[in-house]
Amino acid sequence: MTVTKSTLLVLSALLLACDVAAQSEWRTDFSNHTVPLDEIVSGGPPKDGIPAIDNPKFVSIGRADDWLDDREPVAVVRLGGEVRAYPLQILIWHEIVNDVVGGEPVTITFCPLCNTTLAFDRRFDGRLLDFGTTGRLRHSDLVMYDRQTETWWQQATGEGIVGEFAGRRLTFVPAPVVSWRDFKETAPEGRVLSRDTGHRRDYGRNPYKGYDTGSGPISSFFRAAIDRRLAAMERIVAIDLDDDPVAVPFEVLAERKVVHTEAGSKKIVVFWAPGTASALDDSQIRSGRDVGATAVFDRVVDGRALTFEPAGDGRFRDTQTGSVWNLAGQAVDGPNVGKELTPIAHGNHFWFAWGVFRPDTKIVTR
Repeated sequence: MTVTKSTLLVLSALLLACDVAAQSEWRTDFSNHTVPLDEIVSGGPPKDGIPAIDNPKFVSIGRADDWLDDREPVAVVRLGGEVRAYPLQILIWHEIVNDVVGGEPVTITFCPLCNTTLAFDRRFDGRLLDFGTTGRLRHSDLVMYDRQTETWWQQATGEGIVGEFAGRRLTFVPAPVVSWRDFKETAPEGRVLSRDTGHRRDYGRNPYKGYDTGSGPISSFFRAAIDRRLAAMERIVAIDLDDDPVAVPFEVLAERKVVHTEAGSKKIVVFWAPGTASALDDSQIRSGRDVGATAVFDRVVDGRALTFEPAGDGRFRDTQTGSVWNLAGQAVDGPNVGKELTPIAHGNHFWFAWGVFRPDTKIVTR
């Protein structure tokens, strides 16, 4: 019998499915998948080997200030009048936090290999889901699973790729990554994910030292072609509204501070401000190089599309009213004081990780 390449791929996929099902006792329906199973590879740890945080505890800003540096990156979720910060120094060791913010069930995720910090609504198809790590990667990106159906989900896109919900997509929740100092200034009553996680980890240390300034583990886990329109490790603001993906390189943002564009039917503005450390540079996160922070908003306020310009000190001014806005989208001076821009969910991905999933992405250049 002649063994063709396609036959080998099928056999490889079947062996993977059988191996996973037999060794890990997955309840996943491996016959229902939207991607080739051989694209999903082991990242090393087994199922839940990187433990999600399922019962998160929170502390005040005052208490967290003892162990968070002003430059350290935190993911911020604002829902139902409640504001919470999730330090990347904790997420880098757990990758998933299942939580309820302002009465809204959400999961906050971080994949260090792709620099993808994303949050999702846990309500799906009439069920309340919670998530764990599969121990597997696809194109270097975290493959997570829900514990209710054991569907496997692609973290970067929120898409179910194997199992009952394959072909479906989770709803994103805005979770911008900003500096600890910015969080303290814009949410003084906010709460912070505690280091009391039930696990012993060296919080504050980056186990991926130097990763974001080289190619490193990409060659081990990333097996697709790299979209050469940008450098593989270029940080981008990734936006995907109505299947109209847009990427704004940090290189452009660092120069302009403000970028106006459109995604789907939305007129949006992207802000960038300096002062946030990379979580993937130095061995100590607090010492990481400054990569800045971004925020994305619908720029229509009271039926009028505003145009923004840098106002210095990480703030922004709309040219229509002269009002000054902070990185959280809050008007802090001028006629619009008290108003807030509507946030748009986005990620600060490495380009290689976004380009492979959304090859039709429009790149905003100078």
